[in-house]
Amino acid sequence: MRNTITVFFNFFLITSLSLIPSLLSLSSDPCNPKTLPDPKTLISDQITVLINGYSESRIHLLRSISATYSSSPSVAAVLILWGNPKTPLQTLTQFSQNLTSYFGGAPISILRQSTDSLNSRFLPRSSITTRAVAICDDDIEIDSESFEFAFKIWNSHQENLIGFFARSHDLDLSKKTWIYTVHPDKYSILLTKFMILKTDYLYKYSCSSSSNSKMPMPMPMPMMKEMRNLVDQMQNCEDILMNFVVADESNSGPILIESKRLRDHGDARNEEREGVSGEEGVERESLRRRRREKVREVGLSSRRREHRKRRGDCIREFHRLLGRMPLRYSYGKVVNSVGEQGLCLKGGKLVFCDEQIL
Repeated sequence: MRNTITVFFNFFLITSLSLIPSLLSLSSDPCNPKTLPDPKTLISDQITVLINGYSESRIHLLRSISATYSSSPSVAAVLILWGNPKTPLQTLTQFSQNLTSYFGGAPISILRQSTDSLNSRFLPRSSITTRAVAICDDDIEIDSESFEFAFKIWNSHQENLIGFFARSHDLDLSKKTWIYTVHPDKYSILLTKFMILKTDYLYKYSCSSSSNSKMPMPMPMPMMKEMRNLVDQMQNCEDILMNFVVADESNSGPILIESKRLRDHGDARNEEREGVSGEEGVERESLRRRRREKVREVGLSSRRREHRKRRGDCIREFHRLLGRMPLRYSYGKVVNSVGEQGLCLKGGKLVFCDEQIL
């Protein structure tokens, strides 16, 4: 039995380690239908998770996140799309070795991108064997229940984008221009922090200007190439462009899902309090926090304004190139459970009537 396990482990390790070097020489056209699975053979009861990785400092977090996705029975495979060409091969090889310790779940693979283009997140891939894909960032942790629920909702709305992070476009009447914003009661854009979409949309996004394309495209083929070029130029807005593609195809807005537990490690509002002990340590941490808050108030506000401006520029340019505005508003979000809405007086407090007071 031990020999069998050893042989299996060695085979798995060799297979994993050989993955990265083979991709370095990959030169086949991802838009060539002959290199992609037959759409009729794609499975619908499982999903492929595509995680965008770039920073070596997040490898420890990425290892944990990919293992969580891998453990889900709804996941067919986890593909880590490494978008930093400058990362040493040895680093990714070591990362790959560490991933081999997770047995029993869906396979986890590291695919090293040849460029840092954000458009690469949406390339069709021969290793995708499912009708749906989840596009994720490497700093987003989602509880298993919410993930399974989001996939369940996608199965009932396969033409729509499904996700947890919503934004909106709007028309600034005073300036007569499109802007990128957040509304409290409506949304039209889902972010690539996490989104679920039909695998076909990868092809529509990436291959609309390809001579190999055999699929009917609602968007003008030359325009899609120009819009992808804008994403490269701005190093931003690939999520907005995918929202354009899906809305233009489905003529409907995205669907926002309520999560049970979701951690965004990349949110600048996170506050770390590592190594704080004793009264003196707490006092030093309090002083550092006040300083950070002052810097954050100025820095975040400035960065947010610049960020929204750049993404507003993308919306305006996508609209100009396409000649129409396909984005559609959606309202509300889908919840996993329907609890009691009424309030009752229990223990001197107003609480939901079905809540137990001990």
